[in-house]
Amino acid sequence: MKILLRQLICLLSAMATLIESCAGRQLSFPLISTLEIRGGSTKTSTIASSTKVDIESIGSNEVLRVAFQGEPGAYSEKATRELLGEKVLAVGRPNFEACFRAVASRECDYTCLPVENSLGGSIHENYDLMLRYDLTIVAEHEFRVKHCLLVKKGVKREDIKYAISHPQALAQCDNFLRGLGITPVPTYDTAGSAKMIAEESSMPPGCTPENTAAIASDLAGKIYGLNCLDKGIEDDDTNFTRFLLLARAGVSSFLSKKIPAKTSIVFTLPDTAGALYKALACFSLRDIDFSKIESRPTSASLLNFLKFRSQQKGRKTRNKADMPRFRYCFYLDFLSGELNENSQNALAHLREQADFVRILGSYPQKSRLVGPVANEVEKLKTMEAIGPVSVDSLPSDLEEGKSLQIGIIGFGTFGQFLARRFVKQHKVRCTDQLDKSADADNIGVDYFASYDMANFLKGIDVLVLAVPLVEFENVVLSLPTDSLRGKLVVEVCPLSSHPKAILLRHLDQDIDIISSHPMFGPGVHDDPYSTATWDGRPFVYEKVRVTDVRRCETFLEIFGEARCQMVEMTAEQHDTSTADAEFVTHLTGRLLDHQLLPPTPVTSKEYAALCDLADMTSSDSFDLFFGMFKFNDRAKEHLNKMRDNLAKVERQLAAKEAYMTASTEMKNADRQRLIAETKLLLQEIAKSGDIAAIPSNEKIDDNSRKTTLDTKKNK
Repeated sequence: MKILLRQLICLLSAMATLIESCAGRQLSFPLISTLEIRGGSTKTSTIASSTKVDIESIGSNEVLRVAFQGEPGAYSEKATRELLGEKVLAVGRPNFEACFRAVASRECDYTCLPVENSLGGSIHENYDLMLRYDLTIVAEHEFRVKHCLLVKKGVKREDIKYAISHPQALAQCDNFLRGLGITPVPTYDTAGSAKMIAEESSMPPGCTPENTAAIASDLAGKIYGLNCLDKGIEDDDTNFTRFLLLARAGVSSFLSKKIPAKTSIVFTLPDTAGALYKALACFSLRDIDFSKIESRPTSASLLNFLKFRSQQKGRKTRNKADMPRFRYCFYLDFLSGELNENSQNALAHLREQADFVRILGSYPQKSRLVGPVANEVEKLKTMEAIGPVSVDSLPSDLEEGKSLQIGIIGFGTFGQFLARRFVKQHKVRCTDQLDKSADADNIGVDYFASYDMANFLKGIDVLVLAVPLVEFENVVLSLPTDSLRGKLVVEVCPLSSHPKAILLRHLDQDIDIISSHPMFGPGVHDDPYSTATWDGRPFVYEKVRVTDVRRCETFLEIFGEARCQMVEMTAEQHDTSTADAEFVTHLTGRLLDHQLLPPTPVTSKEYAALCDLADMTSSDSFDLFFGMFKFNDRAKEHLNKMRDNLAKVERQLAAKEAYMTASTEMKNADRQRLIAETKLLLQEIAKSGDIAAIPSNEKIDDNSRKTTLDTKKNK
């Protein structure tokens, strides 16, 4: 036993030496709650909660870091090692989005994720995430799923009463379990079930390590030291799962004509007859074959983009009843490389017909690797390593749920409005040229005088610039850029192109930038019964330059958790679509005052909307409105148009009034003429001796006139 313990200590010492010898930035964090070191059939598990490791330098110099979803030993890890080899550093993540984040934040090099199963169908969550994150497919792998019956050492088949695993795995082994009289009990994960038995913890009611088996991979059995009683216990031996390897950069330029390639795209089509047929014809006319096509309801962010594109093209649909309730994305895999001439022509043809087209990746077929991926895998084969290593923690995991230090420059009405929301989850400080200490105390914000900028910037994570557009450049120039290094700077101006250009011009590359516009203001409060809430209000943003993805996402979650309508688009697109509308909105609000909008006992939605608009714009500073005027080239044109429209309305009102007056006068003149003619007719009748003469000055009512006319008709 002592000899085995010494070998274990030597092994861990060698591992620590290898890690610390890697060059690069040192990050101190609890290495992995469980560090698995496996070589052949030997497995050692230990807790190293205070070990220092530089996982980034390991990835760049030694190990290829690949994120997968699940516990160590999951089928995703096994597929990862089948595709890339046993020497990759497999990083287990709690969910699929965490895998995308790990690659986007550069904590991992790749992620290997399942997208479809031959029995269970597509995994739609990963298709949706491919739209949200800017990753590209670089390889595919078809993995044969073989379920194993795993038990603790010493447990026999006849002792087993329960089987725990993921519900899908249990369903795929239903006949096998029925034959043995074993009761299936669903849990969260296949490998996690094996972990429960090994650690004898968190097991479902009635289940014990002595009467329970786990259905998982043989890799999970090796990791957690379980015996495999049966292998390949699935009812259907055609159970395959297709995995995709995603990275930050594509490999389409490394695909030669001799390499069988596949390209995955997603597109949306207009709501017209034959649109899908015409889209598929772009490929079939060029003899390009398909391997998959599937439709999915469009995500909210993509739907907002489609509406924006529709407005740009002049197809404005103001009536919601005219809009289809469901818009669909089409995911298509075609068997050709993206850079192939026929593919290029087909994609160009498709873009002419589709509202939106995005290439998710062009990659080799059948688990083949090319380009940087192949080079890194070959390098791993020549590297001396202790054995396959899997981890289930990353440096950013320690920051999960950590509150941000947010600094706000410009604590006017809008700055205070944002601070009230920020302080609910994060620590907030502010500064302003005026003394705003009383306002800051009321909200629960730390106030710093403008001359104490060095202390204000010390320790903050996010800097929000809530200053008017006319002062924006001067404020940025006054900031000490050295104190901003490694921080996130967010501008919240109503126009985005001008602030974005200033930030890119004056801030260094190691300073993250988000250009944003909360399209609501201080008139929007938190009363759930008000028509003016954050819920559903647009928050437009662009990740101009982001290296710390976790911090960026944490900040954006403030608005997402407030149920804002999150719209991601470039600053230029934002200004093209909303700058004019925002200027006209604020201009209209400033033209309205409380004398024009008196309180009423009964209020319509339209009137309430006008009141909200007037309240919102009246609370904004005039400098904000002037900035919208100064930095919008079409502002004067809109002012003239507003003036012309007002004059046009006045002319229309005057013309209508004149018409109504003339019409009334004409009706009166016709009436007098008819009365006079009737009088003459009656006088002529009287002269003939039929009735008595009627004095010319006597008034004749309508009934008399009707009687006279009837008498004349009878004669």
